Amino acid sequence: MDTFLSFFENMPAWQRFVWIVICMSSGFLLELITPLFTFKYKRVRHAGVNLVFLTTTLMINVLFGLATVGVFSWMEANRFGLLHWVDFPVWVELVISLLVFDLVAQYFVHVLLHKYKWMWKLHMVHHSDTHVDVTTGTRHHPIDFFLREMFALLAVLITGAPLAFYMFYRVITIPFTYFTHANIKLPYWFDKSLSYFFVTPNMHKFHHHFKRPWTNSNYGNILSIWDRMFGTFVYKNPRDIRFGLDVLEDTTDENIGFQFGIPFNKSIKTDY
Repeated sequence: MDTFLSFFENMPAWQRFVWIVICMSSGFLLELITPLFTFKYKRVRHAGVNLVFLTTTLMINVLFGLATVGVFSWMEANRFGLLHWVDFPVWVELVISLLVFDLVAQYFVHVLLHKYKWMWKLHMVHHSDTHVDVTTGTRHHPIDFFLREMFALLAVLITGAPLAFYMFYRVITIPFTYFTHANIKLPYWFDKSLSYFFVTPNMHKFHHHFKRPWTNSNYGNILSIWDRMFGTFVYKNPRDIRFGLDVLEDTTDENIGFQFGIPFNKSIKTDY
């Protein structure tokens, strides 16, 4: 177990980047083999727009990586956080950490991004994509992603988890992020069965429907238990989904300047 966790703690940045490329490329391949929707769009242009947001995300990741090192050092020196106050087997502490990370750094902050107008306008950039595919997982306004990283640090402080736990969590979020957005068709029985425990491609697509109430559902990233527990779970016919937002013109989804300006554009009306 120690060797396993040590691998993630010492995993260099280039290996994490390669893991991103592998997950995204696998999603691309599956989209070609078994697409859920037949999109009529310029795939490369669409990917290029979303990869611009991936660039800003990676830059923020670097900055938070430096901050995270200081946080872990401080927690260790001050014995701060839940895991410093209990004595459980390592695998139990890892499970507890993953649960708290997924709840606080994914589900909880995601709910807040939908509940408060100023946060929602940041998050609208992610939802404005009218052709949700594997690259949509990278599409976050920089301030939106900054807030997510702040809640990730909050989860770290709550748990007092070691760096190895946190890096393991970050690595396993990557395939979920890309595959749940990927435009892939899984057998209904298989996707539905998985959705009792994990967030699946079909399940997450409802979250990208162009209007409420479906937009305000299925907030999870890895585990679906939070949506089931808090009454935000939806699972219906994915063919009924329409991507985008009802308050934006579909033609704006690939206008990078417009997208970066959405949070500050007062002409965009939303009743949040």
